[in-house]
Amino acid sequence: MTTPSADWFYAQGSLERDGWESVVDKSISGWRYTGIRVAVLAAGDSVSLAAEAVERIVVPLAGSFSVRYTLAEETETRVQELAGRASVFHGPTDTLYLPTGTALSIEGTGRVAVAEAPTDQTLPVAYIPKTDVPIELRGAGRSSRQVHNFGTPASLAADRLIVCEVITPAENWSSYPPHKHDEYREGAESSLEEIYYFETAVTRGQIAPETASPFGFMRTYSSKTGDIDIMAEVHTGDVALVPFGWHGPCVAAPGYDLYYLNVMAGPDPDRSWRISDDPAHGWIRGTWSGQEFDSRLPYNS
Repeated sequence: MTTPSADWFYAQGSLERDGWESVVDKSISGWRYTGIRVAVLAAGDSVSLAAEAVERIVVPLAGSFSVRYTLAEETETRVQELAGRASVFHGPTDTLYLPTGTALSIEGTGRVAVAEAPTDQTLPVAYIPKTDVPIELRGAGRSSRQVHNFGTPASLAADRLIVCEVITPAENWSSYPPHKHDEYREGAESSLEEIYYFETAVTRGQIAPETASPFGFMRTYSSKTGDIDIMAEVHTGDVALVPFGWHGPCVAAPGYDLYYLNVMAGPDPDRSWRISDDPAHGWIRGTWSGQEFDSRLPYNS
């Protein structure tokens, strides 16, 4: 029997808790390895997180923030300023990795996300300024998208946490071909939970009426690991969870750009992102050869 999409897809605000617009953690049945918190702060507002056995990455979505944090077994409070950006469609942002056992508070104006993964392994604090974030242009043609790899294994020393963000211009497809990472096969595929946090906006250079309602679509379907069936219209603030299954595409509707923040972690002995393409659609990668990349990208500040 297919798992209802309501179990794994959450509209903006439906995960609201403790001053956060959205909270994904182990309180969700069947969810074990990843978490995300999203807050919307006005001037003078702040949110705090107690020291727990989780590693975290603070990601400004829109606006600038000051992060005050205290490391495990220390009493000194340190401060890191994150310059941020105007919106998720204005290129990379500063990010801050904080190791397990760190208490923190965030103050500023705008939208901010905190990605989490359980661990008892302590690694160094890492501040990554936006100028150092690797920007990857992936795919080709109508499958062109922009990836910010600030929290991937090649860019950040973490224990479990893998985090990146993707910009898909209007009319383009991403997370495509459909793929999965729900069973550990050494050197071939990883076992990773994944969170998608979405934002949408009128595409760059377009003037839209006030009645415009930016949206995209996201698809997830069953693999041999588990039953799941999501075909969701997505808007800013929506969250989709991928515990298993083939996922993709994510589609940006004409006139509207699509963004998502991906948070991944799992039980594997190594921290890696290895995927298997759906054999019905993997051949599409071969069609990208010789196609031009979408000239609208990269999106920068």
